[in-house]
Amino acid sequence: MNTFKTLMLMVLLTVMLVMMGGVIGGQSGMTIALVIAFAVNFGSYWFSDKIVLHMYGAQQVTEAEAPELYSIVRRLTARAQLPMPKVYIMDEDQPNAFATGRNPNHSAVAVTGGIMNILTREELEGVLAHELAHVKHRDILISTIAASIAGAITYLTHFAFFFGGGRDDDEGMNPVAMIIMMIVAPIAAMIVQMAISRSREFAADSGGAEICGQPRFLANALRKLDITSRQIPMEDANPATAHMFIVSPLFGGGLSKLFSTHPPMEERIARLEAMSTGGVR
Repeated sequence: MNTFKTLMLMVLLTVMLVMMGGVIGGQSGMTIALVIAFAVNFGSYWFSDKIVLHMYGAQQVTEAEAPELYSIVRRLTARAQLPMPKVYIMDEDQPNAFATGRNPNHSAVAVTGGIMNILTREELEGVLAHELAHVKHRDILISTIAASIAGAITYLTHFAFFFGGGRDDDEGMNPVAMIIMMIVAPIAAMIVQMAISRSREFAADSGGAEICGQPRFLANALRKLDITSRQIPMEDANPATAHMFIVSPLFGGGLSKLFSTHPPMEERIARLEAMSTGGVR
């Protein structure tokens, strides 16, 4: 059901992109929007991992350079029946982590220096198991494509605002429909993207608990990360990649909470604790 829900939300995002192209430019606009969607998907599939690792200055490390980190990742990948991913460390004080890569055979896990300083080995195991669950579920690709399509919808609305439409059919462009679409489409795209990201985070929490064998490891880690990451901001955090991290590197009140790509921390912890009492091993 979770996979089906994600698929339907992805289809909805693509339909919204095509509809936006149709409002702006009729059949030609719809065609252009489809080309944009294919180009976005292709670029996300092949290059998203390299882009985000470079964006945050992540440096690949060897087993000799980070033996404990390698030991944890190797044990967890064996339990998850995954290929060994590349391991990266970011020179960031904020405690955080993410996984990237187009598939399990081309994956990487990255942690900040900050997270290695504040978590115990067991808590770090919980975090890395969560990231490996993302790899196993291919969530990195799904989330990247969703974010890219949502961004394309926003760019189309900006184009329409500054340059107007250019429909090539006989009906002409309805100005009222155009204005409504320009206002509603970006917001709707953000809401759908948020729903996809939240769904995959819950699934990764559950999958990570099963890989690790002890849900409380991740629950305890999330408590620490929620508090400490708020105290130590990530100066160069990019909103376009916030969904990739185990906890959002962006914080604020009001609408920023409403459109968060991460589920409420209290609910994530409660679900993990419920799994723990259920005897996940």
